[in-house]
Amino acid sequence: MAEQIRMPSGMGGLVRYFDDFKTKVNLSPELIVGVIIAVIVLEYILHNFI
Repeated sequence: MAEQIRMPSGMGGLVRYFDDFKTKVNLSPELIVGVIIAVIVLEYILHNFI
């Protein structure tokens, strides 16, 4: 039976960059949903009434 060779365990090339990254623009999820709803309503109004 052949002798098994063990390789050192590692991270497999995975690096966590999000720990070091901090954005300057913070948008709340409520603001994003509100903007999307406003765009949908505006497009509905423009499509049906103009």
